[in-house]
Amino acid sequence: MTTASLTSVEFRHACGYFATGVTVITAERAPGRVHGMTANSFTSVSLEPLLALVCVAERAQMLPILNQRRRFGVSVLKAGQQRISEFFTQPDQPDDAEAALGVRFRWTPGGIPLLEDTLVQMTCNVVSTYVAGDHTIFLGEVETVQVFPGDPLIFFGRKYHDFAPAR
Repeated sequence: MTTASLTSVEFRHACGYFATGVTVITAERAPGRVHGMTANSFTSVSLEPLLALVCVAERAQMLPILNQRRRFGVSVLKAGQQRISEFFTQPDQPDDAEAALGVRFRWTPGGIPLLEDTLVQMTCNVVSTYVAGDHTIFLGEVETVQVFPGDPLIFFGRKYHDFAPAR
């Protein structure tokens, strides 16, 4: 297949066969209010300095929030947290639905919200942005990282999977 005939549907289908962890990117949307976005387009970039990136669709509600706030949290979800991931794929995130799922946030001293009870919690300050196609790439300098026990939630083949590594 040549690039000229490749469609976005075919490309998305192929990328679905790259197994990824599942993250929720969080930022303060208004004083004391959080907006979250499920993202598997998150990756480490550099160890010197500590850099990570997340890609945000141009139509996503998270885009203007990150452009304004210039900082974000990253929470890596654990096995069994599929419903939380699905909740944060929605543009509207009603407080009652959030409460029914048991979603809780921890606020850092710098004002970055992080999801409680996750595998990893990380805070980042945006150092650069790059518009690339229909997404903006946010490059963040990592400020803090905490790792907790558990197994990851995996996304593969357009489905969620609970993964327990061989011990």
